[in-house]
Amino acid sequence: MRSNTLDPTLIDQVKSLLNDKNLPIGIVAHTNPDGDAIGSSLGMFEYLKKKGFERVFVITPNEYPSFLQWMPNNEKVTVATKAPELAKKLISEAKVLFCLDFNGLSRTNGLEKPIAGSAAKKIMIDHHPQPEEGFDIVISDVLASSTSELVYEFIEGMGDEKIINLEMAECLLAGIVTDTGSFSYSCNQPKTYRIAAKLVETGVDAQKIHRLIYNTYSADRLRLLGYCLSEKLVVFPKHQAAYISLTQDELDRFNHQEGDTEGIVNYALSIENIMLAALFIEKSDHVKISFRSENNWNVNLLAREYFNGGGHKNAAGGKSFESLKDTLLHFESLVKKEVISTLSKDDAH
Repeated sequence: MRSNTLDPTLIDQVKSLLNDKNLPIGIVAHTNPDGDAIGSSLGMFEYLKKKGFERVFVITPNEYPSFLQWMPNNEKVTVATKAPELAKKLISEAKVLFCLDFNGLSRTNGLEKPIAGSAAKKIMIDHHPQPEEGFDIVISDVLASSTSELVYEFIEGMGDEKIINLEMAECLLAGIVTDTGSFSYSCNQPKTYRIAAKLVETGVDAQKIHRLIYNTYSADRLRLLGYCLSEKLVVFPKHQAAYISLTQDELDRFNHQEGDTEGIVNYALSIENIMLAALFIEKSDHVKISFRSENNWNVNLLAREYFNGGGHKNAAGGKSFESLKDTLLHFESLVKKEVISTLSKDDAH
């Protein structure tokens, strides 16, 4: 069961840092930002602006899907791949940096050196396991559904729950909704639902948010999904595993846009008796991998041990610098050797 409040000592430390309304404050999200990264960042942005801080900025390492760009203050985000010099300048000028939804600077591809070299006090708010060094204040809870949930608790801990407005609430609820798959996983803590209810009480149209996130697919995106399920799904019933892979040519065939493959891995996991699912996407210089699992099948360990990644117990990501073909062969060998189930048994003890 999750505790009711964040550590008051950490809150006091943050309060002492935020003692000047003229402070330049940066908010940084991880690479390939998802709904929680954007929701928590823009929710924090609106909160700090509401508190009277004028010099607040949000930076993402790269672009994010169009179905997340409806959020309030989206136009204020600096995308580092589109404006690299501006992003570095803002980071270097910041006196405080909020690092949201990641727990290691390596998750900010291209920005890790500017962040590490910044003299700013770095405040990490995150819910992933095994946080790394490099942060001055660490607010971390692996039982939280999302970083957006933790940002709500942070605002509450600062004594500012009453100033949460519609703009903040829309962003934070979007983060919770996306990181729980519309409350279908990572949401067994009652506190998650209490926070969601409080956000809805501000006047948020929860049905509209769900529609904007999940029901704005392009025809090409739907066709890509159909192709994945009919042509690219590989199942290992004996080993309770399944995967989908996509080459760059296949993505091009369906006019792939950022975010079009979001959620596809969950379809492989939805097969009866499948405990491990993976999605492999060919990039120009690596293979991007998404893992999902059920029960004690710990894909965080799988990603960390074999695929240069990490994440949560049942949702993780990784990279391979081999070819797509060799990456798939490697994954299949691990499945057939039942490596993931062995890791999970070790973790269970």
